[in-house]
Amino acid sequence: MSWRVANACAERKFGSATRKQIIMFLADKASDDGSGIWCSKGTIQRHTELGETTVKRTIREFLKEGILVETGARGCKNGFTVVYRIDLARIEALELTAEPKIETGSTVAPVQTGPGTGATVAGVPGPPRPPNHPKTIHKPPTRERVGVEDEEAEKILATYPPDRLRGKAECLSRIREALDTGTEVEDLLQAVKAYATDSAGFTRSKVCFSDNWFRSGRWRAYVEKQAEDREKAKALEADHQARLACWISDRSPMCKHITAKQIDGLLASKLVTQAQIQAAGLRT
Repeated sequence: MSWRVANACAERKFGSATRKQIIMFLADKASDDGSGIWCSKGTIQRHTELGETTVKRTIREFLKEGILVETGARGCKNGFTVVYRIDLARIEALELTAEPKIETGSTVAPVQTGPGTGATVAGVPGPPRPPNHPKTIHKPPTRERVGVEDEEAEKILATYPPDRLRGKAECLSRIREALDTGTEVEDLLQAVKAYATDSAGFTRSKVCFSDNWFRSGRWRAYVEKQAEDREKAKALEADHQARLACWISDRSPMCKHITAKQIDGLLASKLVTQAQIQAAGLRT
């Protein structure tokens, strides 16, 4: 065990209680330079009492962020165990957990630094330092408030079957990521509705929960199908307009079935001219 590594990890923020718990367990196994950590993910899971999936995901995140480094392998009864090293430089670059120092300027009538002199109850003096003392540290709120909610992402998530909703924060983040990369709001909204329709009546073991659905990108197949359907519809419409244009140019008796709206569309697409329309007897 290295007190140096453990203290360095204890004084930093890792983003969640789960990540902090796992890194503190690994720090307990490290040498002073952060190396020599060899314990299986099953061992970590048993000692921290976290889920196996959670442990594996967190270790992958630490490796990706450079907080952990694989330095080799060591044999064990089940084959081998990966040996890790905690990168102290990465740890020291993380945000400290210590309270910030609050600097105050001079005031015309500074607050008294001594204890309060008000009335006491049962002979018990007041607090040694009043709450508005310049050196009193007020703890910041435990979580940051989101100034503006992502209405688009909320609207899309609201269409997901409510009995399969899970991990709202991650879902909203994945939805926003998809929208920022060019996916249209309406396309993603229709993709969720299409999945809800396709999976209606499925048993709980057959459905996909919302966090996994958005994380794995299963919506992409629905969005791609929508794009294909639009292209097919455009092709059919173009073919239909070409057929109507042929009727008009040939002055076919079928022209009587062409509506005013279709005529406007043909003129807008420049498939026929106003003279051809009049020659076919459609407009005077």
